[in-house]
Amino acid sequence: MKNELIQAKNVSRNYILKGEKIEALRNINLNINNGEFLTLVGRSGSGKTTLLNILAGLDEPSAGEILFKGNNINDYNEKEKISFRRFEIGVIFQSFSLLPLLSAYENIELPMRICGINSKERNKRTKGALKMIGLEKRGNHRPYELSGGEQQRIAIARAIAMKPKLLLADEPTGELDSVNAFSIFSLFKEIVNEQNMSIIATTHDRTLLDLSDKTLNISNGEIANHIT
Repeated sequence: MKNELIQAKNVSRNYILKGEKIEALRNINLNINNGEFLTLVGRSGSGKTTLLNILAGLDEPSAGEILFKGNNINDYNEKEKISFRRFEIGVIFQSFSLLPLLSAYENIELPMRICGINSKERNKRTKGALKMIGLEKRGNHRPYELSGGEQQRIAIARAIAMKPKLLLADEPTGELDSVNAFSIFSLFKEIVNEQNMSIIATTHDRTLLDLSDKTLNISNGEIANHIT
């Protein structure tokens, strides 16, 4: 039986804008197990990115709590928060955020270097990640020499090389055509199956939903329904 990895319990997030209260999220409840692939769908502004930021510990809920392996991440001290963000989760943004002067290999390796992982292990993980995404022959290429789909794969490789328990992907296919989008979500499914990693990805493309284990529809900051 799969074990629960992360849980959102009655999570709300409010902002004050020009004296007006904006409810970005309202009473969100969800959980994801080890080795599970969840997609979040909804229009722009529905609250998907806000939820991912809270799950990543980059923002705090106005109410409710996020439990990671049973522990409330908002109770972490600063050292624990840094460790959580570096080693437990990986985040992939819609903009690939690759460093233009570094090769694909170097872009993947850099976060591991910053975290103090030794060179032998960095090399092993980087080559392994490049192989998993099917770009082992493109490691010496810089981002401008890669297609949009290839750049997104490098961004994914950079995240999975850190071997996080949870991968959060914010509109990872938003700038890709339908063929590359399907390829990226197929890769996510492969990662979940082979590495027992959990993935939460947001998308507008409902043709991709069958590739995930379950889907939640977010509308106006609330979970409207469980699609699967």
